[in-house]
Amino acid sequence: MVNTHWGDVTEDNSFGTHEFFELCEQIGCKTYINGNVGSGTVKEMSEWVEYMTFDGVSRMADLRKSNGREKPWKIDYFGVGNENWGCGGNMTPAYYANLYRRYQTFVRTYKKDQHIFKVCGGPNVDDTYWTEEVLKTCYENAPENAHGFMDGLSMHYYVHPEGWDKKGSATIFDEKTWYKTLYKALYIEELIQMHTTIMDKFDPEKKIGLICDEWGTWFTCEPGTNPGFLYQQNTMRDALVAGLSLNIFNKHCDRVKMANIAQLINVLQAVILTDGPKMLLTPTYHVFHMYKYHQDAELVESYLAGTKQIGDEEDYMVPNVHESVSIDKEGVVTITLNNLSVADSEEMEVLFMELQPKDVSAAIVTNKMDAYNTFENPNNVKEVEFKDFKITDRSVMFTIPACSVVQFRIK
Repeated sequence: MVNTHWGDVTEDNSFGTHEFFELCEQIGCKTYINGNVGSGTVKEMSEWVEYMTFDGVSRMADLRKSNGREKPWKIDYFGVGNENWGCGGNMTPAYYANLYRRYQTFVRTYKKDQHIFKVCGGPNVDDTYWTEEVLKTCYENAPENAHGFMDGLSMHYYVHPEGWDKKGSATIFDEKTWYKTLYKALYIEELIQMHTTIMDKFDPEKKIGLICDEWGTWFTCEPGTNPGFLYQQNTMRDALVAGLSLNIFNKHCDRVKMANIAQLINVLQAVILTDGPKMLLTPTYHVFHMYKYHQDAELVESYLAGTKQIGDEEDYMVPNVHESVSIDKEGVVTITLNNLSVADSEEMEVLFMELQPKDVSAAIVTNKMDAYNTFENPNNVKEVEFKDFKITDRSVMFTIPACSVVQFRIK
């Protein structure tokens, strides 16, 4: 069939259900499947879940086995519909919510110890009306312990500094556009807060996670590429957007339970770019690598004193430094910092109320604001060890370079 939505190319399903789960097993990640509510049927969705997860005797389980997979897979997360406020059907929130209630009923958990985390289709950017009405409909006449028949509510937000119609180049931009991009990246915190306020009315115990499952930069695709493939380069600007976003998600981890950048490879703010047998890691990849220690750790309260607003336009001013902090089960503190300034470094001192730092290591990603990796020069922007710091009795002192993302590991 021809994919008329993305690229007008033939979709031969050569990377389908089996290949997706194989990839997840090879790289050791959890699985997130999305079902078609816009043009699919309840029967279609129900049978797909049965095909993937049922371990008994049934027509769908037998079909899976005949296609080469004896044992069922595990679905960790299942999205019931996608962007049904727009390209997924242009539905009203109440209409979608009633469809969601119906469809999710047939996304069955066949093994009691393998609960499928159901994600309801949430708002686009600042559409609080959608959030309110979807939750209202899902909670109506529902058992209290069902919390609206959902485990998560999705939210999508992309950063395009020049607007939707003219998104701007991924690699050619000035300082004014740099700050405008970072300002718009920081806006995701306001979005999280406004949707959380509504969710708190229905779910004060925070049993439902806010699932930020599409976020990142969206620029004009690279010249000479298929516009439907959304292929774009990745600079230090993307690295800062990633760092800021991940810091914000950390700070709101009581409600934000999952955050998936869009996308992984060759699309939008990718972490990997390929060209045939060639592959490179983007600046965004290196930021994710540095932030991995926050995962499964506990948020530590932190704040910055003495920050200032910087930028080239009054409407798009940003803080010069941004941070988040966590502590893991072994007592290791991870601090991630972003210097948003294009040109100015900042003297920093990290002060601890209780910890006496003894063992400290650090890493950094930094370069010119428009620096990026190519297949000819794949290591132009990369994570390197950061050694320029001093340890005192209660603090760590250092100078954070301009246009950088820094990670400290302290014990």
